Amino acid sequence: MSEPSVVAAPIVLIVALYVHPGRENEFRQFETMAAGIMRKHGGVIERVIRPDLAPSGMEAPHEIHVVTFPGEAAFAAYRSDPELVALASLRELAIARTEVTVGREGEPYG
Repeated sequence: MSEPSVVAAPIVLIVALYVHPGRENEFRQFETMAAGIMRKHGGVIERVIRPDLAPSGMEAPHEIHVVTFPGEAAFAAYRSDPELVALASLRELAIARTEVTVGREGEPYG
């Protein structure tokens, strides 16, 4: 008898990206290259949001991305991809800080 197959549950990431001042071009270059690598692992940047305002006393991120992967293994493979690892210095030059929330699709309201 064969083992039952386990289907990976898709994951959704909400990624807030804070860019070093004056490094927007490097940020765009990094994100464009990273998105191509992401696609190899089934990942997609579904939405890019540019915040207009931040809560009082807080810094707004440069961008917020809604990213999907077919599962945790695909996300892990993306994170350890040698092409992405090779972009570490460009990422450091462009991105001051990243905040990632990982979750799963929920039931809509209404």
